[in-house]
Amino acid sequence: MNAAKGIALQIGATFLFTIMAALVRIVSGTVPTGEVVFARSFFALFPLLALLAWRHEISAAVRTANPVGHIVRGTIGVTAMGLSFAALARIPLADATAIGFTAPLITVALAAMLLHEKVMLYRWAAVAVGLGGVVIMLWPHMGEGFDTVESVIGASCALLGAFFTAGAMVQVRRLTATETTAAIVFYFQALAAVAGLATAAWGWRLPSLFEAGLLVTIGVVGGIAQILLTESYRYAPASVVAPFAYSAMLWSLLLGFFLFAEVPPLLVLLGALIVIGAGLYVLWQDRRKAEALARAMADSTTPSGPSV
Repeated sequence: MNAAKGIALQIGATFLFTIMAALVRIVSGTVPTGEVVFARSFFALFPLLALLAWRHEISAAVRTANPVGHIVRGTIGVTAMGLSFAALARIPLADATAIGFTAPLITVALAAMLLHEKVMLYRWAAVAVGLGGVVIMLWPHMGEGFDTVESVIGASCALLGAFFTAGAMVQVRRLTATETTAAIVFYFQALAAVAGLATAAWGWRLPSLFEAGLLVTIGVVGGIAQILLTESYRYAPASVVAPFAYSAMLWSLLLGFFLFAEVPPLLVLLGALIVIGAGLYVLWQDRRKAEALARAMADSTTPSGPSV
């Protein structure tokens, strides 16, 4: 275990994902969402396959015992991606990022309903508080007028994207029972690329040289970010590295300001803080329970010494 390395990889992955989101925001004004989804998924395969080849894991990536499960995960995941990209085309980067933070809380509820996981009271409390934060974040996007209609659509896409992201995470949990991490990542990128390509029937446009460069960069940066994220969990437990995913809020604020002159409303920032706080509370409680369980197991295996 190397906690410092795991945290550094998580922060690096989060930064690159935010860079990718900013590039998506730039290109989404002129390039159809399906075309962006295809580029994000197809060009992400190159760094992924390079890593798998270097580790001699290509065979593990293509071997699967549950192809239907991968199709379900791919369908849900590509829907989440498309909705997130549609949101980035309509609302500020920081707003889309903040609303996306609701995905882990929604995952708690879906895991209870679909996987029949036992959810402790503190998790349900965090979900309730987090939903309150969502209402606060969405409030500035509700109103009247043409610009506000676009804002409502964008905020709705971001929230639906978070819901489908949570659904994808639940499906990933199911897949881990029989599938390797390499297979889960590979099949998702491949299926998402195929789904994105299928949208060409609804009308793509030939990108300019600049747009083409952005599309390739979006895919490569997203692929590298996915690798860094996966690697971070090799070096430290999720409870250690996961909180640093919230650094995306800082990166999105900085990139939104310097690239797009965006300053999110105070209500969005307040709602984001509430959602982040709820997520961190769940992680903190989970870590406490894991540590308590580890201590209890250690005590049960420790010899009591000779009796007298």
